[in-house]
Amino acid sequence: MDIVLVGGLWLSGSVWDRVASALEDLGHRPVPLTLPGQGDGSVSATLDDQVAAVLSAVDGASGKPMVVGHSAACALAWLAADRRPEAVAKVALVGGFPGVDGEPYADLFEVRDGVMPFPGWGPFEGPDAADLDDEARQELAAAAIPVPEGVARGVVRLADERRFGVPVLVVCPEFTVAQAREWIGAGEIPELARAEHVDFVDIGSGHWPMVTEPEELARILAAAADGG
Repeated sequence: MDIVLVGGLWLSGSVWDRVASALEDLGHRPVPLTLPGQGDGSVSATLDDQVAAVLSAVDGASGKPMVVGHSAACALAWLAADRRPEAVAKVALVGGFPGVDGEPYADLFEVRDGVMPFPGWGPFEGPDAADLDDEARQELAAAAIPVPEGVARGVVRLADERRFGVPVLVVCPEFTVAQAREWIGAGEIPELARAEHVDFVDIGSGHWPMVTEPEELARILAAAADGG
């Protein structure tokens, strides 16, 4: 199966390199994306541009792909299900959840000179970054690409209720399956509360398992693509 890999804020497609290699060994075709404004040199990219890039990968897939979103990009993966409910086999959400219609995509940190730079490790101290050693932190920070304002402050638009029929896998890194179920049950994640098929799996990592646990993440994604 084609597996479209969409990284979160500040990440280019190269963050998936080791996951992609492992997925190939497991018999799948990884499609890691470098999103507009996050690796192509554009600072004027918008959320619509990023959605279009994900949809292009879905449309160009061989058969029905699984779309994997990481962190904020879980919203992008869910937008693909909304725009192509008949063409997406499954959505996998790694360390994040879908936004709701009408809310900003990722207006989370200070925007300066039209971009939202990586804010440093302070906001991520604790379970998010506990498994990142100094070298990994330095490499991620050095490679971080400021996110264009038009992406960060873009508005999520969901319209097709057929998205709720697309199967979902929630991969839980810095939080547990029990916590994710509790949040959904409490109505804090309304999109998944309405989804018809939601599975959960723990992974022993912080917020960036593609960096710290790439083989295990690949195994989880491959199993999901294989119907597990």
